Amino acid sequence: MGRERVSEHYELDVGQEALDFVDVDVWGDDPLYIDPRALRTLKTPWTNECVALLQDFFGTVIDSIREDKHTKARFLLRQLREPNETHLGLSQGRAQGRALGPGSAHDVWHALVTSEAIKSGLLQDLEETVLMIEGISYDIVSDIATNVLRESLIRFTQQQAGIWDIPLKQVASGPLWNPRDHAWTQRYEELPVAGNGKVLLVPKAIVRKKLHFRPEDYFQHYILEFLIEQEISSNTELVYLLKDGSPRVTKKDLVKKYGRSKQLAVEITKQHPHILARYRRDKRERATAALGHEALAEQMPGSAIPDWDKLLGDVKAIKPGKAEAAAYHRAVETLLKALFYPDLANPESEVDMHEGRKRIDITFANEATAGFFSWVAKHHPAMYILIECKNYTGDPANPELDQLSGRFGPSRGKVGLLLCRTFEGKELFIKRCRDTASDQRGFVIPLDDEDLTRIVEARSVGNARAVFAFLKQRFQQLVM
Repeated sequence: MGRERVSEHYELDVGQEALDFVDVDVWGDDPLYIDPRALRTLKTPWTNECVALLQDFFGTVIDSIREDKHTKARFLLRQLREPNETHLGLSQGRAQGRALGPGSAHDVWHALVTSEAIKSGLLQDLEETVLMIEGISYDIVSDIATNVLRESLIRFTQQQAGIWDIPLKQVASGPLWNPRDHAWTQRYEELPVAGNGKVLLVPKAIVRKKLHFRPEDYFQHYILEFLIEQEISSNTELVYLLKDGSPRVTKKDLVKKYGRSKQLAVEITKQHPHILARYRRDKRERATAALGHEALAEQMPGSAIPDWDKLLGDVKAIKPGKAEAAAYHRAVETLLKALFYPDLANPESEVDMHEGRKRIDITFANEATAGFFSWVAKHHPAMYILIECKNYTGDPANPELDQLSGRFGPSRGKVGLLLCRTFEGKELFIKRCRDTASDQRGFVIPLDDEDLTRIVEARSVGNARAVFAFLKQRFQQLVM
């Protein structure tokens, strides 16, 4: 059976760049994994719920083991299954013992119950198990996370199905983790059915090629670096002098002396917990960014990078005026999803606020680790970037500007984009935006079709510096 992606199976007529979920092959798998650490960096209600589920499940299992309730721990782990419905990972071709298949629950339980890292309380979260527990690899962590998050993924899938008119069928949900009872449950749910069976859609913002916490990284750059300091301070036989007289120890010699095992990492970390604390801190400060268009396409054969000419052309082809306002909104949202991903993620359309008395056209979560949106978030509240789309035949005026600035707030942020077709008096409108900023009512960045064209041209050739420079210059016009 050849490859067939969700967008193809359901004839969505869009590519990966327009979709918030991973456009997986409904017949096979794509080598991507859910990273629990990515959930922690995305500060949205949905990801916060997911983090709470993972913490509750992992804590329940670990508490059961520490209290010698091994029958309960094995039962909880026995509900874990290889989650083929996400079509992520390498479930059909994994080596024996690496997938969550029959018998693996006992293997995971045995790995946890015999681990000094668990007994000593070194580990805090599920994703940390890959660092120090033999037999736990990043694909198993991803599989466990998928099982625990199944109910949240079902809700996300149903939401996306509603957006894209994907038909649903009633099917068995599979095990669902209930944090109130700290137990598994099951029921029937409505999900897409395609290819080999039911399909669970996964947000593309939370998948990675490898997990953020990596045992080889911890061992190579933290454990071995610590051992180098110890060998030099003790002036052991591994120390030799460089020409300038400075001492040196090679990592190759260290591995020959100590080996390379997770057990060694546990022993050293137990004695020197500051090593793990530094690793956690460094990982928090250098979060792994979501996979961009090119990286996703590389991991997913048959998935193309954005067609920038078409995305921009779809916006420009819409006739200005109220009659085409909805079409303009949709085209702009599709373009911005591609243009600013992965810096801006988790878009939501027509977001109600103040009990429905106000509405925001588009809201993006600001997840940028570099570029303009990262820069602006370091200086101003910008947790979310708010977007208003005005398909006007003339220039927007003060009411439109006040409309967007009135949506700003401490919990949402104070930076937004106002998209319109053209400005006859662009400098005058920018001055109005500067007045708004001077009055401390937020920062509204106006962009018309001409501005979008410049940004798209730079983005299409990978010139991130030009995109940053353009947006920063427009922002500085508001504050200088």
